[in-house]
Amino acid sequence: MYEKKIERAILILHERLLPDGGFVELPKAMYRVDATAWAIIALATAGGSDRNAIAAARTRLAASQMKDGRVSLSKEYPPACWPTALAVLAWQGSMVERNAHALAISFLLNTVGRMSKKTPDSPVADDPSIKGWPWIENTSSWVEPTALALLALRTAGHEGHPRAREAVRMLMNRQLPHGGWNYGNTVVYGQELYQQPGSTGIALAALAGQVDRAEVRKSLDYLRNQAERYRSPFSLCWALLALSAWGEKPDQGRAWIIESLDLQGRRGVYGTSLLCLLIASFFVDGDISKSLESCGAQK
Repeated sequence: MYEKKIERAILILHERLLPDGGFVELPKAMYRVDATAWAIIALATAGGSDRNAIAAARTRLAASQMKDGRVSLSKEYPPACWPTALAVLAWQGSMVERNAHALAISFLLNTVGRMSKKTPDSPVADDPSIKGWPWIENTSSWVEPTALALLALRTAGHEGHPRAREAVRMLMNRQLPHGGWNYGNTVVYGQELYQQPGSTGIALAALAGQVDRAEVRKSLDYLRNQAERYRSPFSLCWALLALSAWGEKPDQGRAWIIESLDLQGRRGVYGTSLLCLLIASFFVDGDISKSLESCGAQK
């Protein structure tokens, strides 16, 4: 039963494939780099059997890359460079796009969010001097783009690079006192901010194998509790991907994914990025970086 519904989701994904190999975010919309990268990741983690679609999408994604290696949300606005990390994940293991892959990694390693010195009278408790990655070039670093960049570097085998180690330090600095993460601050004017399951999931997925379990125990406990409650695709899928990476994927995880898919009848169709997150989290068992390495879509 579950398999038929996830197969249907994959068929819907294929319906969003453009003739040039790219994917749209919504039916009848225009090409999107993030939707294309997520489609590659989803098809790869699903077993990589549709090699033609994966290869065509990788080629289209490479055509979106700029000379310095970045893959921006729009060529008309190059500073929106956060999809570069997704492109690195999408090109993982591809021999055809190995140059694009290497150039994107180089861009990540040489890109940093805006930093400032922490002062005694600062209203925020976290340290803004630690290097991370921004959503938009030359702006502050945030949890989600930093976690995606770290996950991309780990998948590509660069977990020992100083930038990757600094990213680990940045994420751990942004962990909330009660566990979990939000967009990137911890305590502001003496008040601890709220945890968010999506941000927590991305952070923990990126940190898998990089810190001791004891350092994130409270965050794992929080995420496990939230995974049972949420059926919104973003929060649920990142919770499951993170718990899976830490060897704690719930037995009911696949059933929850199907419940989330079924909600489209009330909420409307999901965008391609969310649909792909559901597909990927259904198939990934363990660290998603390992799934991309061994998915069989390496051509």
